[in-house]
Amino acid sequence: MTEAQNNGPTPLAGIRVVEFTHMVMGPTVGHILAGLGAEVIRVEPIGGDSTRRLLGSGSGYFPMYNRGKQSICLDLKSAEGLAVARDLAASADVLVENFRPGALDRLGLSYETLSETNPGLVYCSEKGFLPGPYEQRTALDEVAQMMGGLAYMTGPPGRPLRAGSSVVDVTGGMFGVIGILAALQERHRTGKGQKVVASLFETTIYLVGQHMAQFAVTGKAAAPMPARISAWAIYDVFETADEPVFIGVVSDSLWEKFCALFALDDLWAEQDLRTNNARVLARDRIMPQVRALMATMTRDQIVAKLEGTGLPFAPIGRPEDMFDDPQLADGGLEDVTLDCGKETRLPTIPLQMGGKRPGAPVTLPKPGADAHAILEKLGYPADRIADLIQQGAVETA
Repeated sequence: MTEAQNNGPTPLAGIRVVEFTHMVMGPTVGHILAGLGAEVIRVEPIGGDSTRRLLGSGSGYFPMYNRGKQSICLDLKSAEGLAVARDLAASADVLVENFRPGALDRLGLSYETLSETNPGLVYCSEKGFLPGPYEQRTALDEVAQMMGGLAYMTGPPGRPLRAGSSVVDVTGGMFGVIGILAALQERHRTGKGQKVVASLFETTIYLVGQHMAQFAVTGKAAAPMPARISAWAIYDVFETADEPVFIGVVSDSLWEKFCALFALDDLWAEQDLRTNNARVLARDRIMPQVRALMATMTRDQIVAKLEGTGLPFAPIGRPEDMFDDPQLADGGLEDVTLDCGKETRLPTIPLQMGGKRPGAPVTLPKPGADAHAILEKLGYPADRIADLIQQGAVETA
């Protein structure tokens, strides 16, 4: 752990995590735990996790979700590599995996097997589905979004559209962390670990639960977000003279303030528009006038008027804009040295604890970079470590 990390919140210091993961969902669990001070050992296959080599939209997966971890590369098809994996699991407080159902079980790395020698183990499986008829299906973030109604709600009618990030993978990983923390708390009382399972599909259903509840309350199906009837008359993106901006007027007092700020005296004069639901019903009459006004101003002029007023607003940002965002300048991003040696800054865990933010400068480990240190900590003598490397059961950077 670096000096900077010692100065940040480390509530999980002393917790050892062993991670058998790939892609996004499983690595998210380990990244959050590492960001909160846990020791996280990432088990990669010989040659390193293939996620490191993804192109296009996958090229950011590894650096985003594998910071703060140690790396060891094992050949789990060899008896020697598998023995190392079992020793790692025996030394762990938490094990995280997100491979297909039964993959680790077939290697003798199931919860049932490992808990026999390590009864305090908290074993987190990140899966596509919780137990049920779909349990054996292969799921991805996009599969879950399509099945669970999130893509339907995101796109315009008849055009399902996935959300603009791996939102279900990441949220599913967060639910895994919640389950792990709850299991560790229960272990304080019982001394026993347990298996925790989080899933993509059920996570998606939790996210669309508000729309299910809307149907239950109103008897009417929720329309996709681009076609929805908003709960507020002004709650939209407005075109300006240059760049668009979002504005929300979500209370009657803010309506009064909004009308005063933008000299909408004629709208304020209409007594029947003083309540929110009346404005929603009159939206077709209100919005053309507001849109026409916003189109005469620049984004910066509108932002200057709204800043400090309490009215919700947002210029439309792009991911690349966030590197220079002033809100993130102090603690929101941490320095990262990528595999290729390039230096950048990436988001840290979005928490403050005891007045401090997590995060510290980190260098992504080369595949197997920490093999010697990890094996020495397991008590392996130098000659056994050398034999494992020479046999190809363990690979070092």
